[in-house]
Amino acid sequence: MIKVALKDGSIKEYQEGISVLEVAEDLSAGLARVACSGVVNGEVVDLRTVLNENCDLEILTFNDAQGKRTFRHTASHILAQAVKRLYPSAKLAIGPAIEDGFYYDFDFNRAFVEEDFTKIEAEMKKIVKEKLPIEKFELPKDEAIKLMEAAEETYKVELINDLPEGEIITFYKQGEFIDLCAGPHLMSTKPVEAFKILSSAGAYWKGNEKNKMLARIYATAFTKKADLAAHLEKLEEAKKRDHNKLGRELKLFTTDDKIGQGLPLLMPKGARIIQTLQRWIEDEEEKRGYVITKTPFMAKSDLYKASGHWDHYREGMFVLGDEEKDKEVMALRPMTCPFQFTIYNSEQHSYRDLPIRYGETSTLFRNESSGEMHGLIRVRQFTISEGHLVCTPEQLEEEFKGVIELINYVMKTIGIEEDISYRFSKWDPNNTEKYIDDPAAWEKTENIMRNILDHLAIDYTEAEGEAAFYGPKLDIQFKNVHGKEDTMITVQIDFALGERLGMTYVDKDGNKQHPFIIHRTSIGCYERTLAMLIEKYAGCFPTWLAPMQVKVLPISDKYADYAQEVVDTLKAKGIKVAADYRTEKIGYKIREARMERVPYILVVGADEMENKKVSVRSRQKGDEGAHALTDFAERVEKEIKEKYNYILDMQVQEEK
Repeated sequence: MIKVALKDGSIKEYQEGISVLEVAEDLSAGLARVACSGVVNGEVVDLRTVLNENCDLEILTFNDAQGKRTFRHTASHILAQAVKRLYPSAKLAIGPAIEDGFYYDFDFNRAFVEEDFTKIEAEMKKIVKEKLPIEKFELPKDEAIKLMEAAEETYKVELINDLPEGEIITFYKQGEFIDLCAGPHLMSTKPVEAFKILSSAGAYWKGNEKNKMLARIYATAFTKKADLAAHLEKLEEAKKRDHNKLGRELKLFTTDDKIGQGLPLLMPKGARIIQTLQRWIEDEEEKRGYVITKTPFMAKSDLYKASGHWDHYREGMFVLGDEEKDKEVMALRPMTCPFQFTIYNSEQHSYRDLPIRYGETSTLFRNESSGEMHGLIRVRQFTISEGHLVCTPEQLEEEFKGVIELINYVMKTIGIEEDISYRFSKWDPNNTEKYIDDPAAWEKTENIMRNILDHLAIDYTEAEGEAAFYGPKLDIQFKNVHGKEDTMITVQIDFALGERLGMTYVDKDGNKQHPFIIHRTSIGCYERTLAMLIEKYAGCFPTWLAPMQVKVLPISDKYADYAQEVVDTLKAKGIKVAADYRTEKIGYKIREARMERVPYILVVGADEMENKKVSVRSRQKGDEGAHALTDFAERVEKEIKEKYNYILDMQVQEEK
């Protein structure tokens, strides 16, 4: 007999050799029906897994994140089986579950289109109705290769060859379909009844643009059709909010093939929003003791070689010149740190000078691959609120705390405080080529950062292999409307560059020491932040951020002079305002102003002109009636000054 400790703390005894599914059946027939997989001693496993010793066990359903992944991983195999039935020449690549769905990559002679989706979904339904048992089997590496070679699945052969010698290779079989896979999977195809193919795209094999472009199919699956319908409705709403679509419709930004991919053009409205954010951030940083710098957009390769960027980041840089031919090779800057460190080195510093907080609104350049670029999220030229804090070891935690306080204030003010998460990004000791190779320094610095994060009570996850090449970092993550997670802000503790670039300070004992450096942004990349805000507010920005805060609409030409008086009064208060003097009907002009997402629309006619009033229509309350012009001006001025976010207030009220 073996003892099985369950999630609720109870311990049950079973005969050795019992499966996870049989334990679920013993606990509850209902639980067994909805079970997807299990967790044995912390490892996610199949329901078919046999228990031969004492263990901890948790039964996973679709309500659990790993249970969802198991369910959708099986759905990806059903998709692949349907594709192979319909298009036998398609070669299998990979098909993982991802957040909110799954995908499968195929080597096919063309891209998959909508007509294919209908056929594939119909075939998937047949496979589900066939209730095919899913069987797991294992083979030694040489036999696994022979099996996949016989099936002419060249990508699977390559994956097997990448595995260590002596490795036991696992496969899953459902009907005639066999796939190389580590699992886990459901027991049969029967439960996967609610699914939908969403889109297709190109994807390089192994994510490397030097490899062949494959045809990817994205899809999702749920246990209930009602849940699938709700998800599809959510996706439709996401499409409406997609910054790449909405930002163009609202004339915030555009792109042009003649200029190049990843080089968006900010139109007047988009530029105005970023200008508002930038001025606010620069003023806020100055209040917190930052000193501003202004550094060149490019430098000789000598600087980047000294900092380590040349060795660790060169592929992501725009290099001007050829080292073999040109006496002097330049490169556009991918970050500002070595420039600000050079400013620091222009004079000797004492411990009394520290901390020094450098801030700069930096335009940076990174040679992103074409497949990675998207709208304003990932671009080749962007502007960032970059800063570097130079401090002693004793000051490190307090300075780090100040950085986090600034970031939290910024996130709260722009209204996305509840939408962010924190990731502690560490180095990968198995991939030292990517990082400065100093294991002892990495361990020490990561422990320092972990202790600081714990002292600050930050709720974070850990991610290996996501650090900067010179030190660990805290990433502030944000999900876009499609559920994809992007990094908005990073805070890094640097143990290497100060020493590499000869940065020192004289301590209390008169000895020269290398300082600690914190790399950080306070709002991140302005372009990416704008994209996030477009999607967060569906273009209905809070008044203080709106590129046009008030639109004045005279009922006819007779009231144009008063409309101009209203405009002048509001402009004197620093309010962004314009009048629509066109000879269109007032209803048409109101509809157009609404389409522009203007926070306030003011209609002026005979009564308003006579009484020095304005008829107010707001996004918050609709038609508010007539108000004194001076009262309205003071109201909006206060709203802008306090950065009041009535949109979030309305959402809170709706939730209540």
